Amino acid sequence: MIFANKEYLLLFLLLIPYVWYLIRSARRSATMTVADTSGYSKLPKSLRQRLMWLPNALRVAMISLLIIILARPQTSSSWGTRTTEGIDIMLAMDVSTSMTLTDMSPSRIAAAKEVAADFINNRPDDNIGLTVFAAEAFTQCPMTTDHATLLNLLRSVGTEIAEAGIIEDGTAIGMGLANALSRLKDSKAKSKVVILLTDGSNNCGEISPMQAAKIAKTYGIRVYTIAAYSGELLTVPVQVGGTIQYIHTKDQVDEKSLAQIAQMTDAKYYRASNSAQLFSIYKEIDALEKSKIDIKNFSRKNEAYQLFALIATLLLIAEILLRQTWLRRLP
Repeated sequence: MIFANKEYLLLFLLLIPYVWYLIRSARRSATMTVADTSGYSKLPKSLRQRLMWLPNALRVAMISLLIIILARPQTSSSWGTRTTEGIDIMLAMDVSTSMTLTDMSPSRIAAAKEVAADFINNRPDDNIGLTVFAAEAFTQCPMTTDHATLLNLLRSVGTEIAEAGIIEDGTAIGMGLANALSRLKDSKAKSKVVILLTDGSNNCGEISPMQAAKIAKTYGIRVYTIAAYSGELLTVPVQVGGTIQYIHTKDQVDEKSLAQIAQMTDAKYYRASNSAQLFSIYKEIDALEKSKIDIKNFSRKNEAYQLFALIATLLLIAEILLRQTWLRRLP
């Protein structure tokens, strides 16, 4: 048992003078006022007389329980550190509007999320984080071994932020990679990896892909790059004025730059034209070397005041009933 607000336990010090006051009051007060008590001095004490102290004791116990409740008792958390085999990984995922195209079933973004979730589930001991990018980049989830939280955040990823104009649409590969690197640069793991997935060419951003690759090389971070597109002629809806028109186009993916990034960081470049290929790519990356990392395990804290509150309530009711009935003092 631990207490979230330990400072409230100091209130127990106030009980010392209060108990002293109750004891003195009990000795001075009489249950019945008579002219002469000498005739009662040798009479045996009844059970009621012997228990006249009980209401005050119940009150002190009730106040003690209230102090414990204020201190917020909680079930103790079990902390521990274990050493395991793992690597530090950042997933950098393109969320530009082109990721909604359906040349991958059911869509590029859906396939990318499904494969990433499977990858995360297969590496329970790794520190894994998630960066998303369009024309801007931000960290969706920092590196963590709490994969339940990571998977929840991954499920919420979508192209809606670019479609709604929350962030500008585009493909800032350099910015996405730089954001992922910022999470890995201070890592103590021997193996640090970025898995970057995109379906376009860098067309915006303050940092170019090659500048970001040089930063990765400086910090010894390997960048696996994946181009997710089929290469087929696609029919794309485009809003013109108040109408939707459909145009035929092909993806413009800078595979050369993606391959150079991977080569510069001693990693590998992949191209996936369907979901099956994406799965096989992540399976291959899953065979990466592992290094030892320390993982802190902890259990969730649970509030434990309920039992104390119940007992305090019962003590209060018992005190009131005894003080007003069987153990009532006559005026």
